[in-house]
Amino acid sequence: MTTVVITDVAVFDGESESLVDGPVVVRDGLITAVGEAAREQADPHAEVIEGAGRTLLPGLIDAHFHAYAVSLSMVENEGRPLSYVAHVAAGRLGRALARGFTTVRDVAGGDAGLASAIGEGLFSSPRYLYTGPALSQTGGHGDPRSADLEICVCGGHSTEVVDGVDDLRRAVRERFRTGAHAIKVMTSGGVISPTDPLRIPQYSAEELAAVAEEADRRGSYVAAHAYSPEAIRHSVTNGIRSIEHGNLLDEESAALMADHGAFLVPTLATYAAMGRRGEELGMPAVSRDKNAEVLDAGQHAVRLALRTGVRVGFGTDLMGTLETEQLSGLTLQAEAIGAYETLRSATSVNADLIGRPDLGRIAPGAVADLVLVDGDPLADISVLADPSRPRQVLQAGRTVTG
Repeated sequence: MTTVVITDVAVFDGESESLVDGPVVVRDGLITAVGEAAREQADPHAEVIEGAGRTLLPGLIDAHFHAYAVSLSMVENEGRPLSYVAHVAAGRLGRALARGFTTVRDVAGGDAGLASAIGEGLFSSPRYLYTGPALSQTGGHGDPRSADLEICVCGGHSTEVVDGVDDLRRAVRERFRTGAHAIKVMTSGGVISPTDPLRIPQYSAEELAAVAEEADRRGSYVAAHAYSPEAIRHSVTNGIRSIEHGNLLDEESAALMADHGAFLVPTLATYAAMGRRGEELGMPAVSRDKNAEVLDAGQHAVRLALRTGVRVGFGTDLMGTLETEQLSGLTLQAEAIGAYETLRSATSVNADLIGRPDLGRIAPGAVADLVLVDGDPLADISVLADPSRPRQVLQAGRTVTG
């Protein structure tokens, strides 16, 4: 049995409003004791990690990650050979781990091959939960064709166009057959998709209900890309558990989410990044206009959701070279709801969303995915959110970077 003791640390446990005293004891990758109980478990043969007065946090969870989003162009993402896309994805995952994200939920892409490579230790990666290609109706957010193109987009690395109840049931069952954690659907227009209005709900009620029913029968759930109040209501009332983005949330749709126990996963980093860098990276004017519509609304939606009792997670949704903005999402969310709620969102709330209460917490029985930072992130989120600040990242009690 391997024992690791992390000494001289203040601990954010993923839930408490203030830091607690260490040390923290880890045995075979699981936390066994914190604080006074840890001091009582002295083991002269334990490996010691000297905290040197730093703060220990649970590993961060990005609940809206895109390993296969190698470009801001949807056509390029779907059209590049999967061998190339997977190679790029490995780099994106390794860099996310180095930033302190020890778990990611890939909500439009991923597959059993990438997951197997991670499981075999072929490259460094966060714990990886994937949905496989997201499901989109014809002409919906996942349909990359402009109006003047006549090409087939029957299936892709990140999205698949599927219409009709029977075909959707078949697609959902295929995703679970190949190891999907959950199902992703597009239920409103999107910023970078070329032909769909942003606010109009997508998929029929019967189609969404069929997808949710299949997921529920497998003990899983459905995440929906949805911006507008109309699309959010349409999603939640038809069985969707996780609303992605939700920038245009209003009081009525927030209350409905709270009543149904739905989570909101805001992705503030991507809109700010596209607002600053979209034109230089070749984003079409129509996409920049749609981005402007949702950019300023995002932080308001997060505040409204939290005030209404909706559980608010954390995601980033960054594509192509914008991946470097991953940590900036923490700063943006903290501007809206403060550092404490933001840290909860990126740790224990996201852990509950993905059904892994043993992640995102520092408590006995939790997995020892951890991050050590200089300073107190509850007082100053930049000690974690500034990528230039040092950090030490551990997975299952073993240092992987820093």
